[in-house]
Amino acid sequence: MKNIVIGSRGSDLALWQANHVKDQLEAAGHGATIKIISTQGDRIQHLSFDKMEGKGFFTKEIEAALLDDSIDLAVHSHKDLETTSPEGLIIAAVSERESPAELLLIRQDSLDEEQPLGIKENPVIGTSSARRKSQLITFRDDLTIKDLRGNVPTRINKLREGQYDAIVLALAGVKRLELELSDLVTTTLDPTVFVPAPAQGVLGLQIRETDTELQKILAEINVEAVQHQIGIERQVLKLLHGGCQMPLGVYCTPENDVHVAFAQSWEDGALFKTYRATNDLSIAQTIVDELNASTQ
Repeated sequence: MKNIVIGSRGSDLALWQANHVKDQLEAAGHGATIKIISTQGDRIQHLSFDKMEGKGFFTKEIEAALLDDSIDLAVHSHKDLETTSPEGLIIAAVSERESPAELLLIRQDSLDEEQPLGIKENPVIGTSSARRKSQLITFRDDLTIKDLRGNVPTRINKLREGQYDAIVLALAGVKRLELELSDLVTTTLDPTVFVPAPAQGVLGLQIRETDTELQKILAEINVEAVQHQIGIERQVLKLLHGGCQMPLGVYCTPENDVHVAFAQSWEDGALFKTYRATNDLSIAQTIVDELNASTQ
């Protein structure tokens, strides 16, 4: 096949992800280059996600580049993708799963191991995620939540500057960037207790539906077990008609236990439930029916 043009956002993490897939393709004997594309989510930094209109803040422009043949392959953080691909596009493969867990970062002078989550009383915690907000206020009723935007290094620097006592990030991004965090207290939050976003830690590889040649190439690096797990997670999200503004966490373990945290509004705090998955997606409808019934 001709050289494969990979579309990516320009952040350090997005480029790590694109280069990871590029390396896999080159190892399999396929040439690839990366083209950087700016998205709405990159340009608008002053609003939290629940205040931004629409969906696909980090994906629409890249998907448009696929549709106009400017690129051949888009590498996304799978959790950023809408649950239904635009007409003409498909997710041809998913990556191995880095840890789906959240990472809590605490300033040394804000540490109090006697308190829940290990943070001092009346802390300021940084996140722009409605899902994280809903779970944080369930664990602590004395905290103040302050929106936090920017790429991963920028968010961590804002913590170091003292704008927050603690922040919550996806562990996967921090691990992939191999960031130096020895000056901060780091706690990995159990994903069966503090529930991550559907498909957190997984890359989604998106192509044109008509590109059957590339589809065959990507099938070689697709991870089917992960595809099954996140298929359940994202089906719950789809049935709830949610995007990244929805206060919803869903995590399907390799053992097929499905952990859910859900709220109609993040200010309500999260409702936590656990289910046992089957070999198909039918459990997703059961989950959604129970969540809707319990929040009415």
